[in-house]
Amino acid sequence: MKTFQQFITEAYDKDVIGRSQIRRSGEGGRIYPERKSGAQTKRVRAVGGGKTEPAKTYKTRKDAGVSNPKRSPAGRQQQPTQQRGSAGVTGKAAQKKAYLERKARERGEKTQTASELLAKKQKAKTDPKYKQVKASGYTQKERQALMRKGEKKLRDLRLAATGKTKESELKHAITHKEVARRKKAK
Repeated sequence: MKTFQQFITEAYDKDVIGRSQIRRSGEGGRIYPERKSGAQTKRVRAVGGGKTEPAKTYKTRKDAGVSNPKRSPAGRQQQPTQQRGSAGVTGKAAQKKAYLERKARERGEKTQTASELLAKKQKAKTDPKYKQVKASGYTQKERQALMRKGEKKLRDLRLAATGKTKESELKHAITHKEVARRKKAK
């Protein structure tokens, strides 16, 4: 029989730990080690001038290291079977449905089990031809400047076509500035 001291030295022996199937937790408090995928795309951010660069810092999620009870069979939740807001089923109709299902079970017909009823719904599959839209590479300030430039050009064209001198004389506002001015006047 081993003494406690012998047991501890064997339990924490580096050779034994190397062979054991004890999982190491991931970095940042994650439960599992981080998964790497060759096809995984890196996030990019706009640096201006139509160019992008990889986002340098990846933030750890707030819930890292906390197991999700919804994923386990014990914590499963019934998924909605109809669209949101389309309840409309009266108590009487629900009772009738339950009665018919009970009778079907008594006759020996196959009905859905609790696991089937509570199982997660299948997600709609994405089209394999789908390609992600490429980022413009412009920063928010640059995008706003481009938009304002376009608005001013459109305003000038409309004023020239109608023979008016101010945007306020037009029936419909074009620039964001004029839209805000008209809202404030109301």
